[in-house]
Amino acid sequence: MTVGLGMPKLRTEDPVPSPAPRRVSRRIMVGGVPVGGDAPVSVQSMTTTLTADVNATLQQIAELTASGCQIVRVAVPSQDDAEALPAIARKSPKSPIPVIADIHFQPKYVFAAIEAGCAAVRVNPGNIKRFDDRVGEIARAASGAGVPIRIGVNAGSLDKRLLEKYGRATPEALVESALWECSLFEEHGFGDIKISVKHNDPVVMIEAYRLLGAACDYPLHLGVTEAGPAFQGTIKSSVAFGALLAQGIGDTIRVSLSAPPVEEVKVGTAILESLGLRQRGLEIVSCPSCGRAQVDVYTLAEQVTAGLKDFPVPLRVAVMGCVVNGPGEAREADLGVASGNGKGQIFVKGQVVKTVPEAQIVETLIEEAMRIAEEMGVDVDALDTEPLESIAPDPTGRTAGGAPAVRRLSRGRWRRAAPGSPSPPR
Repeated sequence: MTVGLGMPKLRTEDPVPSPAPRRVSRRIMVGGVPVGGDAPVSVQSMTTTLTADVNATLQQIAELTASGCQIVRVAVPSQDDAEALPAIARKSPKSPIPVIADIHFQPKYVFAAIEAGCAAVRVNPGNIKRFDDRVGEIARAASGAGVPIRIGVNAGSLDKRLLEKYGRATPEALVESALWECSLFEEHGFGDIKISVKHNDPVVMIEAYRLLGAACDYPLHLGVTEAGPAFQGTIKSSVAFGALLAQGIGDTIRVSLSAPPVEEVKVGTAILESLGLRQRGLEIVSCPSCGRAQVDVYTLAEQVTAGLKDFPVPLRVAVMGCVVNGPGEAREADLGVASGNGKGQIFVKGQVVKTVPEAQIVETLIEEAMRIAEEMGVDVDALDTEPLESIAPDPTGRTAGGAPAVRRLSRGRWRRAAPGSPSPPR
């Protein structure tokens, strides 16, 4: 038996809020990944290994690919790194992701990267020796190989002439630097370019990209350079990217964190999902808790998140600590619970389907989630290949409310227990 919540149904014709229309830009191809035009906004990262260590670099590239990274960049500060590029560029199809060579100081490494088969080259005109004098050669080599160039201007390495003109790395200085270099390439008939104008201050960075977006049609690579440790860098990047992407500015993003590069990809992906620019995966809608809460919302939300980690279909789950806002969240959530008085009302698509004891809330949510996945065509039983693993958030294996630890199949493997089979050990 299901119980209606008395909420008005959303009409299918009601528009879904979305960011502003995308800024019009030309499209380039970075390997097999389109950037610009109407292509989806892509997520990039950069390896932290010594590029000369081919095996370690390829391993990290594979890890980034598995995390959802679409384009990866490798640093080329030395001759040893340049010599490693052919092996990396040619072996990376094992984890199919375009490899960009990041070049500073030595223009000869630009040619080495193009010859090695890299999907694109990033150049920093502010610190490459006599870069303007070599643009013609670089344009011919890149054009001949079909390799795009990113003009990557950074506040920390701005051309001295522009620093003298503006006094510091202002938005105007960053934009002037980028457009000047682009004009040199265009003089040689090369327009397969994307641009970045990065700054560690989100306010300066946002203004720079706004100015740049209005002044050209090159695709834009967004980034807050040197954003800091994971928490600070996530906040800075989210604020800056959100402000720009919501205005339709930005074609590819890289979150720069003082953290493992896989974390950059997670943050970048979450930003795009939050803006509706990428299909959402698992989304937990949970209340911050207050004096009305009659359940440990923090632990409950953590256990639901852990229990549904790597869930195979997009799912929005509401975890609410009382009945004040819980039913209302059912209008938007695929699945959820409103808790109180030692019980939890489980709702699916706005309908209360059952009421269970608090100790059974999490396992019931997971059971209903698997049912939803099956209805969407996922063969849940076919994924049952690995043993269950405990994901209890505390050493006792019990939640604050006395509920048993949730369990899920490792690496996102899910199953529904066969009728009459014993419950997993707790």
